[in-house]
Amino acid sequence: MTTKPNVQKVDVVVLGAGAAGMMCAIEAAKRGRRVVLLDHAERVGKKILISGGGRCNFTNIHCRAENFLSENPHFAKSALARFTPSDIIALVERHGIRYHEKTLGQLFCDRSAMDIVTMLERECTEAGVRTITGTQVFSVTREEHFLVQTINSIWQAEAVVVATGGLSIPKMGATGLGYSLAEQFGLRIVECKPGLVPLVFSAEVREQWCDLAGVSAEVVTSSGTKRSRGTFREKLLVTHRGLSGPAVLQVSSYWRPGEIVAIDLAPDTDVMAPLLVRNARRDAAAAVVALRSILPSRMAERWVAINTPDDWTNASLAAMEQHLHAWRVIPAGTEGYAKAEVTVGGVDTEELDAKTMQSRKVPGLYFIGEVVDVTGWLGGYNFQWAWASGFSAGQSV
Repeated sequence: MTTKPNVQKVDVVVLGAGAAGMMCAIEAAKRGRRVVLLDHAERVGKKILISGGGRCNFTNIHCRAENFLSENPHFAKSALARFTPSDIIALVERHGIRYHEKTLGQLFCDRSAMDIVTMLERECTEAGVRTITGTQVFSVTREEHFLVQTINSIWQAEAVVVATGGLSIPKMGATGLGYSLAEQFGLRIVECKPGLVPLVFSAEVREQWCDLAGVSAEVVTSSGTKRSRGTFREKLLVTHRGLSGPAVLQVSSYWRPGEIVAIDLAPDTDVMAPLLVRNARRDAAAAVVALRSILPSRMAERWVAINTPDDWTNASLAAMEQHLHAWRVIPAGTEGYAKAEVTVGGVDTEELDAKTMQSRKVPGLYFIGEVVDVTGWLGGYNFQWAWASGFSAGQSV
């Protein structure tokens, strides 16, 4: 004889206890809403704990809507204005968490990402959020109310907030539940792909470069369409399979299969100038010496070996210079969701109210965080979107 699951009534069910889901639950509960927060993982904030090398890059002080990819580049503006980097900093400071700024406005915990998770847990407890981990959601239906069925219970609620994340890092438990629920309720999904992910070379190009794995250099990368193009000046890293490092991870979110990634290996530098002066030595050795001023020795030697001209005329040196500033790479692919930090694409923002994150078609149904078609740059931007979208929904549910 099977036991019929008991029906429990609440005001809000939040699916997903990550950064966005916990922020939403906290804000809703502060407003007196009865909130239950559900997650299939055995503990909350699992992805937070591995972020930023375990230090949690919890925001970026320079955060603007321009730092995000979306089919609607204006959608994120409302939420980002309602909950800013100053707001999350104030919360972090209120909990006595020490932090520091790294490059380009990135803020990290001094000690551990666990400090951020503990902060969110305390806020949930103080606000009266009921948190249930290790529970799987089997279905979400809506008639007069929403019914969320798990293995042990059926939750009846006026509102359901989907904060289930994307497809990145499946070993952490990532699933497509959020997209399935969106489609179930008739919402459009913008095609998903791995973002902030290393790029992979073809076998031929790998043969040329990948024995230099571990070598890095500061470069400018660029890729994407005229409508949505990313250009970044940061570090590039050669890997055993292709390219990584911040400059490549950033541009990967804009790149699509078959497209070119343009790499300037010598930003703001006229590398071949020493070879053009009168009576200067002009040969491969001289070119390597010149290149060592901006590239690691092994990379400089390899570049010259691959790109040695037939002669050392002014025209050949000019062509070599141009190539240095516009290395055109067509990656064979990416390392996929297993190595991707985020998922690009998701629930179409045209389906959602920018102020509240509520579905325009289904009253009471909200989507926040990574499951939405808003993807930030590397460096704390995706956390800020999680806080801001979670806060906006929490103020509305």
